[in-house]
Amino acid sequence: MRFLTIAIASAATAAVALAAPLAKAADPIVIKYSHVVAENTPKGQAAIKFKDLVAQRLGGKVKVEVFPDSQLFDDDKVLPAMLLGDVQLAAPSLSKFGKYTSQLPVFDLPFLFKDIPAAERFQNGPTGQKLLTSMESKGLVGLGFLHNGMKQLSANKPLRVPADAKGLKFRIQPSDVLAAQFEAVGAIPLKKAFSEVFTLLQTHAVDGQENTWSNSYSQKYQEVQSYFTESNHGLIDYMVVTSASFWDGLPADIRGQVKQCLDESIAYGNKISYDLDMEAKQKIIDSGRSKIVELTDAERAQWVSAMKPVWAKFQDKIGKDLIDAAVAANTGS
Repeated sequence: MRFLTIAIASAATAAVALAAPLAKAADPIVIKYSHVVAENTPKGQAAIKFKDLVAQRLGGKVKVEVFPDSQLFDDDKVLPAMLLGDVQLAAPSLSKFGKYTSQLPVFDLPFLFKDIPAAERFQNGPTGQKLLTSMESKGLVGLGFLHNGMKQLSANKPLRVPADAKGLKFRIQPSDVLAAQFEAVGAIPLKKAFSEVFTLLQTHAVDGQENTWSNSYSQKYQEVQSYFTESNHGLIDYMVVTSASFWDGLPADIRGQVKQCLDESIAYGNKISYDLDMEAKQKIIDSGRSKIVELTDAERAQWVSAMKPVWAKFQDKIGKDLIDAAVAANTGS
């Protein structure tokens, strides 16, 4: 009887030992998705959609954890963290990739795209799609382009012509093209993290900024900026990106399903982006805290004339063919 008891105990111990690695193998793959904006923005909504789609289709196999509002990393730190494996998915602004490729700064050129549909035609075309693989040598894989909107200017004085910006300090993303853009109108560009902008404006450490309506409203810039100029002078879009090591390490069937969920979430975010941006604009107007400056054609022409020489300054670095392809997208060709 004593030997039988020992045998049963040994068998039970062995069963537990065998079950442990099996339980561990069944643990879901965790995808940490880090971004810097609020959940009520196009990117925030797209991230939630991705999380929901994965839960519906891959529940138990894959788990998505979304970290908005720079809770995990800001855009300046997320890419190095991704290469270290601390985060698996992010959607930084296209301005944030300058350290990894000389091509993506094409999106920072002022007055390059007339509207979001033009940018989308370029991004979905062969030249734009090649940009998704432009950082593979650096260990990053682009998975898609996500829209936010066209950029507007804000300050505590009305900005109608370039001379109005002279001497003002503007917060910019870490982009040499954007720095040159503001220097072209006599302003002082300061590269600062998105999470710091409200405080910088509130304390007058900077005088103004450039952003989309949805980002500006969600960050409450209307509380610390008296004027917004509807300039549509640039683009804020994002690239959804992951590390090559993580992406290639996923089982092929899982990778395919995750990509399908991601594609659908990007399409969803892009579909609602324009409406969310226009709703945010109206909410800024309704707040009564800020006034919207609408430029005349002649005033806008002055901004174009002042800023467009930036194209020539960066043409050799970005590539004339790339710029030409972007320009052609404005006419649908």
